[in-house]
Amino acid sequence: MSKEKLVVLKEANITNNCPECFNQDMKITFKQKHKYGKLYDRTTNEVTHTIKCNTCESIIYPVNWTEDIERIFNYYKKMVEPEKASIRFTSLFYILVVSLLVVIGVGIYLWQSGVILF
Repeated sequence: MSKEKLVVLKEANITNNCPECFNQDMKITFKQKHKYGKLYDRTTNEVTHTIKCNTCESIIYPVNWTEDIERIFNYYKKMVEPEKASIRFTSLFYILVVSLLVVIGVGIYLWQSGVILF
């Protein structure tokens, strides 16, 4: 039901050698997961990363990292500031809560006045 979206936190070009094609044109991207539902929007603590070579279009997995790539990754990882994990309720949620409170209030009023007998 809820949709997941990865929001880019930081994106940077790095000039390390690609382990696949040995060119110096790579990009590192950090993304944070957000979940969107009908009643709430939730920001999670989950942060993902990818390193991609712009020349050969290959994704560089941690198994293939050199010491230089790992050093650059750790540097940028410290610079990334993810949003706090939070939940924001949508207007539909507030409309449902207010409607429920009104129905309960009317029910109690009618019961107190003697119109409804249980």
